[in-house]
Amino acid sequence: MGGRNSEAPHELRFHILVATMLSSQTKDEQTAACMSRLKAHGLTIQNILDTSDDKLKELLYGVGFHNNKTKFIRETAAILKEQYNSDIPDTLEGLCALPGVGPKMAHIALNICFNKVEGIAVDVHVHRIANRLGWVKTKQPEETSQALCRFVPKELWSEVNLLIVGFGQQICRPIGPLCGDCVVRDMCPEGRKWRPPTTPKRSTSGRTPGSASSRRTKSKIEVKYEEEADTGDVSTHTHAHT
Repeated sequence: MGGRNSEAPHELRFHILVATMLSSQTKDEQTAACMSRLKAHGLTIQNILDTSDDKLKELLYGVGFHNNKTKFIRETAAILKEQYNSDIPDTLEGLCALPGVGPKMAHIALNICFNKVEGIAVDVHVHRIANRLGWVKTKQPEETSQALCRFVPKELWSEVNLLIVGFGQQICRPIGPLCGDCVVRDMCPEGRKWRPPTTPKRSTSGRTPGSASSRRTKSKIEVKYEEEADTGDVSTHTHAHT
């Protein structure tokens, strides 16, 4: 969210709200790239309203569900102009009433724009990890947010999303979590099950016991033994085929 010094406070708040809307189901890199395009185009409420749908879709292309977000951002811009003097609401209820804005986005916008902490912003990473760690037992992110507010001291609410999202993207992934690299695995029911990978033992000949090479060698010895058993001359030949 670069260029903060060049925008009026109400414009910056609109930028933050739009960024949270874009970030849903979208990688950080794509969100940042889209925000750069929008800022270059002119990211003000009036300019969004003056921009055609086709152009706005072009600017939003690359983010998840960009067609829906085009509609939501335009509708939100109209509401903000008509009802909030081209600013954004400063309450959780007001933000959640905007098209395409959910509780997670509202909590983040409130915290950044107005320094208000009225709950914990929960996305898929926070929901997954809170359940994986056994902090909560919930089915939906909204339930997780409420349960976490009971579990986490209020003075730490604003830090939960910031700390856990990156951790969930890099380490505690939904599939194939990197428990071996996790510094808190001893506190996690799943992490405590992790064991270092074992290296197969190797024989003194350099072959892994049970390997295809060792099985072929064994077969050669057995076959030669059977062929020469009738001649009574086994010991003089078996060593040549090892």
